Amino acid sequence: MNMTHQEIIAFIRDLYHSAEFIPLHEPKFVGNEKAYVLDCINSTFVSSVGKYVDRFEQMMAEYTGAKYAVATVNGTAALHIALKLVGVNQGDEVITQPLSFIATCNAISYCGAQPVFIDVDRDTLGMSPDSLRSFLTDCTTQSSAGCLNKTTGRRISAVVPMHTFGLPCRVDEIAIVCMEFGIPLIEDAAESLGSYYQGKHTGTFSKLAAFSFNGNKTITTGGGGMIITDDAVLAKRARHITTTAKQPHPYEFVHDEIGYNYRMPNINAALGCAQMENLPRLLANKRSIASAYATFFSASSIVFVEESAQAQSNYWLNALILEDQQAREIFLKELNEAGVMSRPIWRLMNELTMYSGCQSIDLTNAKWIEERVINIPSSPIGMKG
Repeated sequence: MNMTHQEIIAFIRDLYHSAEFIPLHEPKFVGNEKAYVLDCINSTFVSSVGKYVDRFEQMMAEYTGAKYAVATVNGTAALHIALKLVGVNQGDEVITQPLSFIATCNAISYCGAQPVFIDVDRDTLGMSPDSLRSFLTDCTTQSSAGCLNKTTGRRISAVVPMHTFGLPCRVDEIAIVCMEFGIPLIEDAAESLGSYYQGKHTGTFSKLAAFSFNGNKTITTGGGGMIITDDAVLAKRARHITTTAKQPHPYEFVHDEIGYNYRMPNINAALGCAQMENLPRLLANKRSIASAYATFFSASSIVFVEESAQAQSNYWLNALILEDQQAREIFLKELNEAGVMSRPIWRLMNELTMYSGCQSIDLTNAKWIEERVINIPSSPIGMKG
């Protein structure tokens, strides 16, 4: 059955009970946000030291099942530090997916490394373990220096899949491939707080993982990120180098290496603590929205992207697959002109000027997805304190 765009717009307006502009994803502050921020202001501890930073880290560790969590100023910073911690260096290469937000590749570039692009799966929109195995088998060789790219001679120092829109990729299979080839795995879990694969939270399949709390995420700290890990040594080092590598001392300023001013401010963490308290409500609300979309589009030729059989998605951004690129462009234009915000999926990273020279293998699925996928309104509905 082919639904008209007007019928789809009417459904979304009815779902959101709004005749006004409907954003793609807006934050909800329905708990202790104001109280905690005011308490933080009154304490005068508004920068990177304070009780809310400690509490937010503890809440994230407990929620995800990780042993340690380290709060950062944003998700890009979290990923940058995670890459450094596993030894990504100048001149290295990092295997990732071209279908991602640009922060993934930018963090790789901050290390002086280059991304190598492999394909994704159409059902998860995330890295394909089959494509990963194919590249490593055909295009790399093992040496005393590690896994080397046959074409460039460079060391492959990490693999970074991304859980697109909160839809878990086949990360268990990716982890197995990484282990076989001796390459560290880092999950870009920026979008997937509240998502699980085979009963485990995303980010816990790898040595380190990075989350984001940007203003449009499932929960927000305004700007913020988090590194999670089970490794005590890596967690300690993450905390050290994100705090300008300052040695502990009551008043002396001694720094023992080049560090980064990446620690999350206490005032942002205050927001995060309040948001975490309401995370179960937010996730239940968003899953009900996804269910409504899935039911509605089941009678349409437009495909609503659902979680895979072994996954539980947070449905951060709901996604549709249109028939082709032309249908996508028409659909985007009509929804946005009607005040129902929608957007295309990202331009493939290998098509951007700064990454166009990076090596890639067959990207058939990624290109197919880029031409057809859009996001539609995904904000929680009707939540009040």
